[in-house]
Order: sequence, then C-alpha cells, then structure tokens
Amino acid sequence: MNDNTVEQLLQDKGLNAPRLNPTMIEETIVHEYYHIVPNTTLTICVLTLSNGFLVTGEAAAVSLDNFDKDIGEHVARNQAKDKIWALEGYLLKQKLHENGKG
Repeated sequence: MNDNTVEQLLQDKGLNAPRLNPTMIEETIVHEYYHIVPNTTLTICVLTLSNGFLVTGEAAAVSLDNFDKDIGEHVARNQAKDKIWALEGYLLKQKLHENGKG
C-alpha cells in the first residue's frame, strides 16, 4: 500500500484528527541528490528538507545484473521519505502536546 492509498482510506473513513499526509511530506523536500557508489549497486538518496536538515535513504541490488538506476533511486528515495514521516510525526505530536491536545 502506498502513501496516497493510505491517505484515501483515512479520508474515506473520515479520520481527520491532526495528522500528516503525503503532500505535507513532499512539501518538506526542497532538494534531492542521488549517488551511485562506483562499481557497486548501492544507490544513496539525500533529501534536503526546508529547514536544511538532511535525510538519507539507501538501496542496493544483490547482483549487478539486476541493477537499475531508476529503481535504485526510487527505493532509496522512499526509504528517505519514511524517515521524514517519523521526524514530522514526532514534530506534530510535540506541537499537539504543547497545546494540550496530545
């Protein structure tokens, strides 16, 4: 299940308490950089967030025969995005706590 599918399920069920959504996560990303380590299948994604914080994700194929640049970048970016969900979730929970709502 991808982020947009989960978002649609939440909306369909009317679950609208304070929460994050895929658009909010994407809006925190201001730059992305990819690097493939030479002579390997290791792809590294570095996402720069709007506050300057850097988040990384990695992906690697077991075999060079299965390596695909686009797939590696996609998987690495998704891994980095998962970290943003956790960071932004913590930040939202902290704000709710400070406002007596969490």
